[in-house]
Amino acid sequence: MPLAFVRVAIVGALVTAVTSSIGAQSQEGFRFKSGVELINVTATVTDDDGRFVAGLRREDFTVDEDNNRQEITHFSNERVPVSLGILLDTSGSMTPDKMSAARAAIDRFIFDLLGPDDELFFVEFAASSRLAQGWTTDRRAISRAVAAVNANGGTALYDAVAEALPVTRDGKNQKKALLVISDGNDTNSSTSVRDLRDQIRESEVMVYALGVDGTATTSRARPRTQPPSFPIPFPVPGRRPPRIPTPGFPQILGGGGWPSPPGARVNADVLRQITDDTGGRTEIVRGFGDLSRATAQIADELSQQYYMGYVTTGKQDGRWHAIRVDVRDRRLNVRARRGYVAGRAEP
Repeated sequence: MPLAFVRVAIVGALVTAVTSSIGAQSQEGFRFKSGVELINVTATVTDDDGRFVAGLRREDFTVDEDNNRQEITHFSNERVPVSLGILLDTSGSMTPDKMSAARAAIDRFIFDLLGPDDELFFVEFAASSRLAQGWTTDRRAISRAVAAVNANGGTALYDAVAEALPVTRDGKNQKKALLVISDGNDTNSSTSVRDLRDQIRESEVMVYALGVDGTATTSRARPRTQPPSFPIPFPVPGRRPPRIPTPGFPQILGGGGWPSPPGARVNADVLRQITDDTGGRTEIVRGFGDLSRATAQIADELSQQYYMGYVTTGKQDGRWHAIRVDVRDRRLNVRARRGYVAGRAEP
């Protein structure tokens, strides 16, 4: 048999294996060294009033990769469980009243709004970050970890997200997400926004950010960019505050760095750079009184999303490939991941 026909037969068999071995609601993803890959996409659909739209079917969607129409081979309009990491800013700007409101909002989020099959982990971050509770479905374990945090030090938000990404990838559910809650700008990270964005693009993790801005007038306010804050004492170039390593995550040491000043405005533009490519989003809320409402909206969104997948072949080039998801009803709005970085072919 000619070699070309052998190769076509192998690829065709692999595609058939993929499409026959995973159901519409399967939680398994597939990557093959042969170049066949299932690309998973989670989409949120809303109307012009921001209300979630349920009940759409596979034929209501179109998916394009690099401007080429793709066949949607996997689809679900039912709720699927999520593996979710919660990252809470515990820097010195988090006053006792702010921390109390954050704890209350997180407790309501995890006890009342998430599904029983959702699994969680919790990270506190200030000048550095700590995995305070690993993967669990025990809501009380998460609540205890949140209740035990103490506010102190600067804000290394970008480092915290970068360090949480590998933990998130170990989640058991196909849908994976991070929720970041912060009241200020990053003052301590060694990871740049650009590097963090690249790391997020290489994952399938949706990132949500809730920026709590005491001076914002609306949840859609676009704040001015703040001049950089410098930690005290001034750091030695190339060095970071010491850390005590633990399996899979660094420890927080407290102190170190300069917290965002009271009333400092959250930089929404930077947060959007790390959320919008993923299918997640950034919301700026006015004060911690609005935090419970915002977390409720995110829980509602996670429960009403659409899962779809398509098979792509032969693009293991290490490059970014753009994804565009549309709904045929042009009156509706859709938000989904904007692309993926293809893995490089193995020798």
